[in-house]
Amino acid sequence: MFAKAFRVKSNTAIKGSDRRKLRADVTAAFPTLGTDQVTELVPGKEELNIVKLYAHRGDAVTVYVSGGNPIIFELEKNLYPTVYTLWSYPDLLPTFTTWPLVLEKLMGGADLMLPGLVVPPAGLPQVQKGDLCAIALVGNRRSGDKSSLPSIAPLALDLPDVTEEKRSIQADSALQGDMRHLTLEGVEEENGEVHQMCGEKTLLETSEDPSVGGLNPDPTDSKTLQEQMDEQLQRCFLHALKCRVKKADLPLLTSTFLGSHMFSCCPEGRQLDIKKSSYKKLSKFLQQMQQEQLIQVKELSKGVESIVAVDWKHPRITSFVIPEPSPTSQTIQEGSREQPYHPPDIKPLYCVPASMTLLFQESGHKKGSVLEGGEVRTIIINYAKKNSLVDADNKNLVKLDPILCDSILEKSERHTVMKLPWDSLLTRCLEKLQPAYQVTFPGQEPVVKKGKICPIDITLAQRASNKKVTLVRNLEAYGLDPCAVAAILQQRCQASTTVTPAPGTKDGLQVQIQGNQVHHLGRLLLEEYQLPRKHIQGLEKAPKPGKKK
Repeated sequence: MFAKAFRVKSNTAIKGSDRRKLRADVTAAFPTLGTDQVTELVPGKEELNIVKLYAHRGDAVTVYVSGGNPIIFELEKNLYPTVYTLWSYPDLLPTFTTWPLVLEKLMGGADLMLPGLVVPPAGLPQVQKGDLCAIALVGNRRSGDKSSLPSIAPLALDLPDVTEEKRSIQADSALQGDMRHLTLEGVEEENGEVHQMCGEKTLLETSEDPSVGGLNPDPTDSKTLQEQMDEQLQRCFLHALKCRVKKADLPLLTSTFLGSHMFSCCPEGRQLDIKKSSYKKLSKFLQQMQQEQLIQVKELSKGVESIVAVDWKHPRITSFVIPEPSPTSQTIQEGSREQPYHPPDIKPLYCVPASMTLLFQESGHKKGSVLEGGEVRTIIINYAKKNSLVDADNKNLVKLDPILCDSILEKSERHTVMKLPWDSLLTRCLEKLQPAYQVTFPGQEPVVKKGKICPIDITLAQRASNKKVTLVRNLEAYGLDPCAVAAILQQRCQASTTVTPAPGTKDGLQVQIQGNQVHHLGRLLLEEYQLPRKHIQGLEKAPKPGKKK
């Protein structure tokens, strides 16, 4: 299920009520776990995230991640432990033991046959159809006398069927092909950017390496996680200076340098987390680089640091070799790359109301007919000429007959207004018609909807402690995924984002970003997504630039 590229929809911290519910669900699903073990698996106060993702076949999966390691995932309202959890709790599920050579056949989709089982002295575990079971390997022990636990799958036959009829153990076909690989190596949210790593190890490799979610999967690497992160930070720093930052970009905000340059230099399948390094903060890391005379950092405004100079001739920069992307990462990236966004073509239309049916029936239109603005003008002009309503003395004026009076004039005007200029006549006709619009997305059929299209609404709101947040609504009407927009803004603004139901709507969503981020929103919607300014309201709420001293 997770061996191929998958798409992360959201990654949020779990709520207290959801944490308690998960603990209760785990207790019910895995009765072999004691109270202390459930509390250890689902901690009360430690970091625990809910990751919602779509597998390569489109399955919606919820993964619970504790301390950067996936522990439980939910599919079709059923809970499954990850292989990482099975390593921690080897007695969690009934276990069938087999040989490494048999595993190669299982990886090809074959059933686990009875001759391939190692029958313990106590006999096979007592299981029934649908019970979740683990498959372990002989001779690859993690600790004590427990064999490795490389795979899980629901049993598709009762135990009598196993022993009497087919002499084979059949895993549920819906999960059998997906359980041939380690479920997850790690899903982490780092500094506003969601990273996902797809496991590519076979079950045999996984059984020999129980580490999951680490920065470096090589068990022979003696470096600590902190030392690895320090090296990763140095490489991304030098890569960004050598390839991405130009002299014209200076002075450059340190937060922009991190979010827009260093993160993009992080290799595929790796993570960049300053908090896991020895520096802990970006400012301390940049101070160290300044002491090595690579860069010069100044506080151009109170509390805001910027890189003002870079020594591109420094030996560390000139000698840095830009790493080439691996073929595997290129394949994964190409397979998971989404189509670039193209704005829809939005065309205003007009519907004929009941009050104007007589005016348009001569041209073959009835109540509810949808017309373009040019068609409306042509119909009105032809109607006036056909009924000899053009003033003979002034061709710019049109005499109003009873039908025109009833269609475009107010009741108070019907006895006073006898003629109208052409432009006023056409404007009034368009105003009296009911609004509609046509939306055409690239590669799709046009869709006509009545009413006016709601613009993308950007507002500011106050939260606790007088903090401001930016709210964005109506993104779906323009073909934008609120979760994808939230992920992009989270990285660029270096601020937390959430996607919640929009108040007053049935299925609408709104994106909330911490702080006043209207300026970043405007650049994203106008410059990158190429949306017309007339379809966006609230851009004037961007913070005003400070006065120069």
